Amino acid sequence: MKLEMKDSPGQLVSVIQPISDVGGNILSVIHERDPEAGRDLLDVQIMCEIPEGSLDTLLSEYRIQGVNVLRVGEERFLVRRSVILIGHLIHTDISDTIDKIDSTGYAEVHELSMVMPAINEPSSAKITIKSDCLKDINRAFTILRDVAKDKGFLMIEPLEGN
Repeated sequence: MKLEMKDSPGQLVSVIQPISDVGGNILSVIHERDPEAGRDLLDVQIMCEIPEGSLDTLLSEYRIQGVNVLRVGEERFLVRRSVILIGHLIHTDISDTIDKIDSTGYAEVHELSMVMPAINEPSSAKITIKSDCLKDINRAFTILRDVAKDKGFLMIEPLEGN
């Protein structure tokens, strides 16, 4: 599930406790603070297993706490890795590059930020790929390396540790 809550001390514990109270098990918590967002809210993704029939009780508890439930459902993309591509990204169709990853079914481009200094100069992009396991991230990177070689890009990888 994806939750939105106040960014203040103790809030993360307060959303984890009800999962335990209904007999659930937490598999992972992804909690990213965006310092540029300039807001006092925080998005948290929690992957958990809860007993059948306990979802309504859990959601009711979140409403009482004032926690916004943005999404409930299966989120399978848990691993993220980023690379930098440098080259004529726009002229060689960056959407084609993204499609080669997204069409795999096991990985997708999660984030893209780009700098284009001038029309005839190389641009650079930070691309973050997400998947449900490191093995599939590595498979996606193999595809991206082939694309980089074919299109003449410099690829700097990965920005995070393995």
